[in-house]
Amino acid sequence: MIVIGSDHTGIELKRKVISHLNSKEIIVKDVTDFKDQTGDDYPDIAYIVCKNVLKEKDIGIAICGTGIGISIACNKVNGIRAAVCTDKYMAQMTRKDNDANVLCLGARLKIENVLSIVDEFINTEFAGERHQRRVDKIAKIEKSQKDGVEYDNSL
Repeated sequence: MIVIGSDHTGIELKRKVISHLNSKEIIVKDVTDFKDQTGDDYPDIAYIVCKNVLKEKDIGIAICGTGIGISIACNKVNGIRAAVCTDKYMAQMTRKDNDANVLCLGARLKIENVLSIVDEFINTEFAGERHQRRVDKIAKIEKSQKDGVEYDNSL
């Protein structure tokens, strides 16, 4: 299953992505089913998407105007590794090397192949091995901030 959410600027792109994923028989959980374009802010959407990603132990897609604001907000949630991707290579590498679990997209960007970016993100697996050490260090930074202690870069 893929968790998806958007602020008001991303409603149309979100619908397009959901339709694309449904055509591939992928289950999608829309956590921001707004009927109009009012009453949302991207930090709130980011939090809803991320909490559901962690709960479902799956990946998510978060959409705002540029993808930048929502990615910043997503990355404030412990356990989330979110990345704005504007091409397939970025989508592939953020999954392969960083084990990213949230793809952030910008609805106002004129990205020609946005659905291929989504496909690349959801179909790429984490490579593990030497990359796991780095992902573990990211988790260690999160824990040090939560615990209020200085980060120690040794594992």
